[in-house]
Amino acid sequence: MKKAESRTNGKFPLIPKLLATSFGFGFLPVAPGTWGAIFAIILWLPLFLLAPRDVVFWVTVAATVVYAIAGTWASGISERYWGKDPVIACADETVGQWISLLPMSWLPISYWWEIFVSLALFRFFDIFKPLGIRSLEKLPGGYGMMADDILSGIYSAFLLIILNIIIIH
Repeated sequence: MKKAESRTNGKFPLIPKLLATSFGFGFLPVAPGTWGAIFAIILWLPLFLLAPRDVVFWVTVAATVVYAIAGTWASGISERYWGKDPVIACADETVGQWISLLPMSWLPISYWWEIFVSLALFRFFDIFKPLGIRSLEKLPGGYGMMADDILSGIYSAFLLIILNIIIIH
């Protein structure tokens, strides 16, 4: 299949394409899922650096919920054009990375290097899919695409909290 349009005999609509690919980050070469997670950090970092912690937390929660809904919808559409769970559809990685970053917005001390730890943990869980993550991929369409990354983000956030408890004590 050389063209995305060949699966549906039509052109992929722009809005779902932008949402599914994290506004084009999924088209970047090599490791589109990592680019989707980096996109999340790029959007989140100015908020983290400039806003009060409670604002960071609630804006991150709101963005995660809204993009999880929109990304699930758009990812489902992407499967019609690009096949089952296409790698360039990385909205799920963006959502999962935001979940992984959530603890940094309310922990008493957060170190800048924890952003990289958060990314590494999230990508580990997303790639290797241990602890029941893989089973969520079996959900239909965009739900399966999004659910495994949400759980990967939750596991990553949990480990980031444990890491902070160890560092503080």
